[in-house]
Amino acid sequence: MLHTPFYDPTLSYEENYVDGPFGEFANKKLYKQKRKPKYDFLGQKIYTPFGIPAGPLLNSKFVKAAFKKGFDICVYKTVRANIFPCHTFPNVLAVVKGGDLTLRKLNKPIVVGTDYKDPISITNSFGVPSRKPEVWQEDAKKAIKSAGPGQVMILSFMGTVKKDQTQKEFIEDYILAAKLAHETGAKILEANLSCPNIGNEGLVCYNMEVTKKVVEGIRKVIGNTPLVIKVGYYKNIKDIDKLAKIANEYVDDIAGINTMQAAVVDEYGSQALPGPNRLRSGLCGTGIKWAGLDFVRKLKKIKEKNNYSFSITGVGGVTKAEDYFEYRKAGADAVMSATGAMWNPLLAQEIKKIN
Repeated sequence: MLHTPFYDPTLSYEENYVDGPFGEFANKKLYKQKRKPKYDFLGQKIYTPFGIPAGPLLNSKFVKAAFKKGFDICVYKTVRANIFPCHTFPNVLAVVKGGDLTLRKLNKPIVVGTDYKDPISITNSFGVPSRKPEVWQEDAKKAIKSAGPGQVMILSFMGTVKKDQTQKEFIEDYILAAKLAHETGAKILEANLSCPNIGNEGLVCYNMEVTKKVVEGIRKVIGNTPLVIKVGYYKNIKDIDKLAKIANEYVDDIAGINTMQAAVVDEYGSQALPGPNRLRSGLCGTGIKWAGLDFVRKLKKIKEKNNYSFSITGVGGVTKAEDYFEYRKAGADAVMSATGAMWNPLLAQEIKKIN
């Protein structure tokens, strides 16, 4: 059953940022944790290794509300070293047809609309907007303090692609964003590598040369602070092997997957999201669970084979309590839900009842 989403897709990003969160996240009810925190997550003792990834938690109000509802690992929406605008509304639309969003299906346009129903899959297209650093740094500090016992906030950041930018300048912007994020005192940081690369080469995480240079540079400015890297889905297991090797040297956790890309159209076959470069958009929710599990299983095998030390956070298609346990069985040390949590703000509590 779908609840009122805590991020309202019928409103703009700015309206959600100012007036949100909504639904269950807007009430004052506090979930009371039982027993003591027993799980270790990147040096922190937490109640349950479950939370919300970078995306829906726009600011400290959203993070605080998520902690109150029992989500013990909350990721503050990805920030940048500079102001960056949001894509034009709408930013979230529902995938019309159910079922797995397989690679074959993703080769064709996916029809989207405004009828949100269970089991839910959506497209989201925001462009990773960011306030200026002085604003998000102060707000992130508030969000960090809102964590209760057995809970932790992760601050996500990324570099910004700019016109006529060199690879070196792009990497330096990533490192600057890391430095600014580190200044907030966040106990865990996340480098979002599942975002556009320079030269329209796809995602940063698919370019192993850039990935290595980025995480190497980040490590120099954040010291021993635990570092998570957020990545996309890899079709080739050799790429996961290369990623794992880099991560073992510089990173503490690999979180995957982010969204799956496809062309999204309305019922008439026209581009669904207005504006240039928005025909293709990220898809998430139930339809991509197969891909998230596939990634976690492959990464777990590589990790065990090479005796690597990083942990694994499984993300993608977690919409009910059973999905959490399926990811844990697949090899995830922690699990996160974005779409599922948005439409079921009590998901963490449902998991805790079973766990």
